Order: sequence, then structure tokens, then C-alpha cells
Amino acid sequence: MDRIDATAVVEDGAQIGSATTLWQYAHVRAGARIGSECTVGRGVYVGPGAVVGDRCKLQNYALVYEPAVLEDGAFVGPGAVLTNDLNPRAVNPDGTPKSAADWDAVGVWVGRGAAIGARAVCVAPVRIGAWATVAAGAVVVRDVPDYALVAGVPARRIGWVGEAGHRLKEDTAEAGTAWVCPATGTRYTEDAGRLRRAEA
Repeated sequence: MDRIDATAVVEDGAQIGSATTLWQYAHVRAGARIGSECTVGRGVYVGPGAVVGDRCKLQNYALVYEPAVLEDGAFVGPGAVLTNDLNPRAVNPDGTPKSAADWDAVGVWVGRGAAIGARAVCVAPVRIGAWATVAAGAVVVRDVPDYALVAGVPARRIGWVGEAGHRLKEDTAEAGTAWVCPATGTRYTEDAGRLRRAEA
């Protein structure tokens, strides 16, 4: 059963999947699509044309500007921002107000299971890889590989994370190429700066 708070605004033309919850003052614009079994927190904004997959969680006051795409299971922390304008201005050089026709929106792509920490800013156009984690307060200005843990301003990779969200530990027997999740024991292999799950 869907739960859409009475104070939430869902514009005509927005699509909300089954068993999705929208909390107080969430605003979903016309043309936005939110999948099934999602949680959309208080004060969240989802722009027109943004696409949110199934089982995603958007925490309080997250701002997801179009044309962002969040794959299934993505997490956006409280106060995080996914931008859409490389050259922001309120007015044109002649002083006239900018309109939608005066700029081309560019989006942030968030891969399956990835997590964006509280108050992080992803400056479009960037792609956050599957199962990656962006640390709280980070500013992402370049693509983030799958399973990468990035932090800082600008964000840089400081480690790897597994699908359970824990920072991976290096396998000392295969230093530099093998990693293991301390919570699940799942193994991963690194090659040329990329990580993948090891073959079973």
C-alpha cells in the first residue's frame, strides 16, 4: 500500500510505483518517475524527467534535479544535491531572465546500489558507479568507478566498498589485487583501477 503524506506534492504526470512512501513536503514534478518500494523523505525534491528506480531511498531534503537517473537500490543521503547545470546563471548577458530554453540540463547517473552521503554534491554530468559510496560532504566532479569509496573536495577515491556497504580489506596473500568484505566474506578482484566481484 502506498503512503503519500497529505503535505506531499505529486504533480499531474508524475509516476509513483507501488508500495512507495512519500513523507511530508516531498515534491515530485510532472514527468518524474519513481519506482516501487521507495522511501522519499521529508522535503525531497525530484525534478521533471528524473528517473528513480525500485527500492531507492531519498533521505530528507535531498534534491534530485532532472535529468538524473537513479538505478535500483540507490541511496541519496539527507541534504545531498544532484545538480544539472554546468554554467548556472539567473540572467543572460543582456540582463534578461534565463528561461528553460537558455540552457541544456545535464544529469547525474547513480548506479545500482550506490550511496550518496549526507550533504554531498554531485556536479553533473557525472556517473556514480554501481555499489560505489560517496562520503558525506564530498563534492563529486568526475565519474566514480563501481565499488569505489570517494571523499573530499573534490572527491577522490580513498578505498573500495563491497555490496554490503563496508569498506573492503586488502587480502594480504594477494596484495594489490584482491579484496574482501569484512562483514560478508565476499571477495573482489582489482584490475587496472577497477573492481569486480571475484568469480565463485
